[in-house]
Amino acid sequence: MNKAISILCLMAGLAQAQVQTIVPPVVQGAKPVTVEHIKVHGTALEGNLEGDAVDRDVIVFLPPGYAADRTRRYPVVYALHGYSIGAEQWTKEIVVPQTIEGAFAQGAQNMIVVLPDSKTVHNGSMYSSSPTTGDFERFVAHDVVAYVDAHYRTIAKRSSRGLAGHSMGGYGASRIGMKHSDVFGSLYIMSPCCMAARGAGPVNPETEKALEAVKSPADSAKLPFGLRAQLASAAAWSPNPKNPPLYLDLPTKNGVVDAEVIAKWAANAPLAFVDQYVGNLRQYRAIAIDVGDQDGLKAGAAKLHEILDRYGIANSFEIYSGTHTSALADRFQNHVMPFFGKNLCAGAGCE
Repeated sequence: MNKAISILCLMAGLAQAQVQTIVPPVVQGAKPVTVEHIKVHGTALEGNLEGDAVDRDVIVFLPPGYAADRTRRYPVVYALHGYSIGAEQWTKEIVVPQTIEGAFAQGAQNMIVVLPDSKTVHNGSMYSSSPTTGDFERFVAHDVVAYVDAHYRTIAKRSSRGLAGHSMGGYGASRIGMKHSDVFGSLYIMSPCCMAARGAGPVNPETEKALEAVKSPADSAKLPFGLRAQLASAAAWSPNPKNPPLYLDLPTKNGVVDAEVIAKWAANAPLAFVDQYVGNLRQYRAIAIDVGDQDGLKAGAAKLHEILDRYGIANSFEIYSGTHTSALADRFQNHVMPFFGKNLCAGAGCE
C-alpha cells in the first residue's frame, strides 16, 4: 500500500470489522435505561458537497428514574464511534444499554449517554471540518450538544459534559477535545487512530488507479476497507470544491506524490497540533487515554500521553490486555462510565 496515504491506515487491523468484543456478565439488579432514537439537524453539515445526510441519527440513553423525577438534571457523555460503522453498530460494540445499566448498578452516578452518527459516503467523517463532508467537528460540539440541552434535562455546563470515542472516535475526541474545551469538561480517549503524521513513500499504481476510478457512492462501496478509508481521509483533510465528483484531492496523481496534500493530512494529525492547544487541555478536570497491548495504535496513544505529561497536563494512561476491539464493552462499563461518573459535575454549583 502506498505509504503516502498510510496516515489514515494506521487504523490497520480495523478491517476485521471491529467485532469480537468480550461481553461482561449482566450485573444483577441493574435497572433498565430508556433508549431513544432521534434525528438531529446538522446546521454545520448543510451544503456539504458529498451529499451526506444533514439530519443525523443520534441514540440517547436516559438513566433509570429519568421519567419519574421531572426536576432532576443530569450530566451528559457524548461517545463517538469508529470508522466504517455508525451509531447503531457502535451500540453493539460497546454492548449498550447493558453496559450502561451495569455501570449504574455498580455505583457510577446516573448520567445521559449520547451516541451521534457520523458515517459518511466513504464510511467516516474523521470528525473533521470540511466543505466536502460538512463540519462534523462543529456538528458534535455544537449542533448535537445544543439539541440535547434543549430537549433533555441536562446540566448545561462544560463541567457536566464528557467526550469519549474509540478509534476514529478516539481521534475525534482528541481533535474536538483540544479545540472545544469551552464545551466539554472531561475527556476519555480510547485507542485513537491517525495520531501521527506520516511521510510520503513509493507510489502504488494499482491503488491510485482504483481510487481515481471512483465516481459515485456506489463505486466507493465496492472498494476494500483500506482504500475506502483513504477516500474518507481525503474528503476530510484535503477537500477540493473545484474537483468534482468527489470534491477531494488524493495524495498521489499520475504516479507522483502531491506534497501539498500530504502536508494537509499531516496538519490534521493531533500529535502535530497538540502543542497549539495546551492552554485548552489544561482546562479539563480529567483526561484518560487507554489502548490494548495488542493494538497497532498503541504507539500513537502512548505518544499523546507522553506529550501531555511533558506539559504537566494531568492525565491517566493505561495499556490493558487486548486487541483493538476485544475489550470494548468491558472498558465502557468498568472504566469509561465510572471515569465520567467521578469527574462530571452532577450537583449544585457546576460551572
